[in-house]
Amino acid sequence: MSGPGGRAGPLFDAVLLDRDGTLIEDVPYNGDPDKVRPMPGARAALDRLRAAGLRLGVVTNQSGLARGLFRPADLAAVHARIEELLGPFDTWQVCPHDDGDRCRCRKPAPGLVRDAARVLGTDPRRCAVIGDIGRDMTAAAAAGAAGILVPTPVTRPDEIAAAPEVATDLADAVDRLLRRQELARPAPAAARPDTVLVVRADSAGDVLLTGPAIRAVAAGADRVALLCGPRGRGAARLLPGIDELIEWPLPWIDPAPQPVDAAAMAELTERLSAVHPAHALIFTSFHQSPLPLALLLRMAGVPRVSGISDDYPGSLLDLRHRVPAGLPEPERALSLAAAAGFGLPAGDEPILRVRPDALPGRPAAAQRRGYVVVHPGASVPARACPPQRCADIVRALAAAGHRVLVTGGPAERELTARVAAAGGTDLGGGTSLAELAAVLAGAACVVVGNTGPAHLAAALDVPVVSLFAPTVPFGQWAPYRVPVVRVGDAAAGCRDSRATVCPVPGHPCLTGVDPAEVVAAVGLLTADREAGW
Repeated sequence: MSGPGGRAGPLFDAVLLDRDGTLIEDVPYNGDPDKVRPMPGARAALDRLRAAGLRLGVVTNQSGLARGLFRPADLAAVHARIEELLGPFDTWQVCPHDDGDRCRCRKPAPGLVRDAARVLGTDPRRCAVIGDIGRDMTAAAAAGAAGILVPTPVTRPDEIAAAPEVATDLADAVDRLLRRQELARPAPAAARPDTVLVVRADSAGDVLLTGPAIRAVAAGADRVALLCGPRGRGAARLLPGIDELIEWPLPWIDPAPQPVDAAAMAELTERLSAVHPAHALIFTSFHQSPLPLALLLRMAGVPRVSGISDDYPGSLLDLRHRVPAGLPEPERALSLAAAAGFGLPAGDEPILRVRPDALPGRPAAAQRRGYVVVHPGASVPARACPPQRCADIVRALAAAGHRVLVTGGPAERELTARVAAAGGTDLGGGTSLAELAAVLAGAACVVVGNTGPAHLAAALDVPVVSLFAPTVPFGQWAPYRVPVVRVGDAAAGCRDSRATVCPVPGHPCLTGVDPAEVVAAVGLLTADREAGW
């Protein structure tokens, strides 16, 4: 492989591809090499991946073996023909079982993806999976890999709606992967700055998602100061790489924005001047402009300011960076850091992390590890699973033999008490973000909506069952590079509305969640770990 330290690139080492419908035309239960027909443009697309130093693998369900419809020798002949037409693959991972065998490898289980990563000497989190149906995407996500769906006429609309990323064809999928890889590759660095100011003014989840970019900046600067608002303070205190924390309300960022106080802004300008940053990087979400903060930083005398902006910045930004829509939030932030000349050091992966020394001891109920956490709250109502449905989920998990802990913030005591009464232990109301992190760290799995604790679980490498309301794109806001299963109606009427309060009567995207589906998702995410695979 190419790249520093043997890595193919900053994000991915390998690409794993489904066989039928992705690499070759889908001929059901094919054991005849003469029937192999490559998908249009497949050879050229694969050669581009090989040229980029990425290793290639195939992950394929072949239940025809279990059903006796063809022999292992027939399968080998088909694969030899595929390599003759499409070039060599570094690993072939085949599930020979049928659905009724309940194996660990048949997609949507993540076994094939995990096995392929192991054979290739990498981690599933450094793999991308390209496939044509929902099973491929579920297997990828449940292993912690990135997924790109390339639909065919057999792909169901609900599978397309639920996919983290959708490409028009295999060539487009390769374009997307290589673009993501390149965006995370650092530009040549200028002289090492004494102090860099990074800004992330949003909530705890947003600050956590910026963590890899902050570590990249810290690797290239002598000192890092972080400016964040009160809602991000708890997360900022958990992140590595920060030398100074500046907490300041920035009212125009908040969900219910307050008037801007000119005197407070003048005071903030003086505070920032005292930091003497040589460079400032403004990290924002896709719907925010960095320009108000850029103006403050210019007034504070910061000589170089960088941000992601589609607006005309005039002289407010020295580096005006642009990224494609839908990029995962951690990669969006990493791309700005990379464009400014900051990259993660060798050995540090582009994943979310927290400082282990920042975690307090776990409460008595969480001393024995292996429980399932259900976190029913969310930062905005549109992302919250209804309390009764959360209680139903707790009841189903308990009935399946899981020990369930229910967590929540100080304002959520009534909510957690109601949910925990169905068969869980109530830990609501008494945990700071750091204390919540300590509880999550001992969990086998976390069931949570699209909110800060989901990203906190990802930073602790704890699998997530994501009760994801589709108000924002899943590929952009899903728990990043951690095993995850998405649950909920991805095509609900609130899709892409960015609503904070559900605009659809009855909140159908999450009200309709089947508790049995959550129990199955927990099993999918924890089976390999419990078995030691």
